[in-house]
Amino acid sequence: MWNRLRSMWTVPDLRNKILYTLGMLFIFRVVAYVPVPGIDPSQLQSIISKNANLQQFFGLLDVFSGGSFKNFSVLALGVYPYITASIVVQLLQGIIPRLGEMNREGEAGRNRLAQITRYIAVPLAMLQAFSQMAILVNLGAVPATQFNLFNATTLIPTLATIATLTAGTMFLVWLGELITENGIGNGISLIIFANIVAGLPGVLGNALVSGSGSGSGIDNGALVTALVTVGLALAMIFVMVIVYMAQRRIPVRYPAKRRIFSGYRSTEESTYIPMQVNSAGMIPLIFASSILLLPVVIANFVAYSTNKAVAQFFSNVRLWLDSSNWYYWVIYGGLVFAFTYFYAIVMWQQQNTAENLQKQGAFIPGIRPGPKTEEYLEKILSRITFGGALFLGVVAVAPALLNTNASSQVIQAASLLIVVGVVLDTMKQIEAQMVMRNYSGFLS
Repeated sequence: MWNRLRSMWTVPDLRNKILYTLGMLFIFRVVAYVPVPGIDPSQLQSIISKNANLQQFFGLLDVFSGGSFKNFSVLALGVYPYITASIVVQLLQGIIPRLGEMNREGEAGRNRLAQITRYIAVPLAMLQAFSQMAILVNLGAVPATQFNLFNATTLIPTLATIATLTAGTMFLVWLGELITENGIGNGISLIIFANIVAGLPGVLGNALVSGSGSGSGIDNGALVTALVTVGLALAMIFVMVIVYMAQRRIPVRYPAKRRIFSGYRSTEESTYIPMQVNSAGMIPLIFASSILLLPVVIANFVAYSTNKAVAQFFSNVRLWLDSSNWYYWVIYGGLVFAFTYFYAIVMWQQQNTAENLQKQGAFIPGIRPGPKTEEYLEKILSRITFGGALFLGVVAVAPALLNTNASSQVIQAASLLIVVGVVLDTMKQIEAQMVMRNYSGFLS
C-alpha cells in the first residue's frame, strides 16, 4: 500500500492533479464560512431544532452544503439545485428526442447537455432560495423586514439574498467542473464528499456529549451508543462496497479480421457488457425523501391558515409524516425500492444497448440480435435490479433500528452511499492513471 502511494506521488502530473483537487476543495471550505448578510444563524438553528420534520428537510440540504446551511453561508444551497437539474435532464432524454440525440453525439453533445443543465440549475436555485427563505420567514427564523418580495422597502435585500444564494450554488458548480477537468475524480461528487467528511467530527462529538446525563462530558452509555453506531456504519460500508462493485457480465462477440500470411481471416473477439447491481446510486434516496418531504413543506406554508379545516388537515399531515413513526420508514423503504427500479429502467433505455450492438454487428451468444437481445437484457436488468433495490431499501431504514435521532437517518444512509461511491470512483481513476504509466493500481 505504501509503495503504491509512493509510486503515485512520484508521477509529476498525477501529483499535480491531486494537489489541484485538494486546493480547490480548500477554497470551497473557506468560502463555506462566508455568511449571508442580515441572517442570524443562531436564531435559525434554534427554530429548526424544535421541529423534527424541518430538521430532516434542512438536514438533507445540509449534507450537500457541508454544514453551510446551519451557518447560513453563501453556499447554503449547496449543489442540490444542480443535482436536481441533472436528474431532470437525464429523465427528459427519454421524453425529448433531441436531448437523447445529444447524448449520442460524443463529447460535443455531452458538453451541450452540461450547458443546458447549468441553465436549468440557475432558475431552480433561485426558486429554492426563495422557497427556503419564505419558509424561514414563516417560522420566524428570519425577520420579515429582511425578506419580503412583495414589499417595496424589503425588495432590494430580498433580491440580494436570492442572488447571493444562487451565485453560491453556481460557484460550487464552477469549482466542481474545474476539478473534473484539471484534477482527479468527479468535481461535484468530491464537493459533496468533502461536505460529509467535514461534518463527521461534529456529528460524533455531538453523539458522545448529548448522551451524557449531565449534559457535559461523556458517559458510558453515550460511548456504547457511539461504538454501536460506528460498527453499524462500518458494516453498511462493507456491504455497500460489495454491492457497488457487483455486476453481471453479459458475454458479447464482435466480428473482426485477423491478418495472416495469405491475407485476412474472419474471426471473433469476445468482451462483455457490465450490468451493475446498483446502477441507480443514491438517486432513489433523494427521490423518496423529496416525495415524503414535499407535503411537509406545503404544510409549513398553510398550517397557520385562517381556515381551521385547512390548518387542521395540514397539521395532521405533519404528524402522519413524522419520522419518529415506524410506518414512515416502511413507506420510505418502499418508495426507495420502487424508485430504484424506475431510475434503473429509465437510464438503461437511454443507452440503446441492443440497437448499438446490432449496428456494430455484435451479438450475445445464443440470442438473436435486435428485439430478442433487448428483451433478454431487460429481463436480466429486472432480476439484478431487484437485489439492488432491496439493498437500497434496507440501507435506507437500517439506521432507524438504533432508535437514535430518527430525523437524521435519511442523511446517514445517503451520506454513506455518497462516500462509498466517490471513494471507489476516485480510486478507479487514480488506478487508471497509474496503469497508463506501468504502475500497479490500488484495486489490482
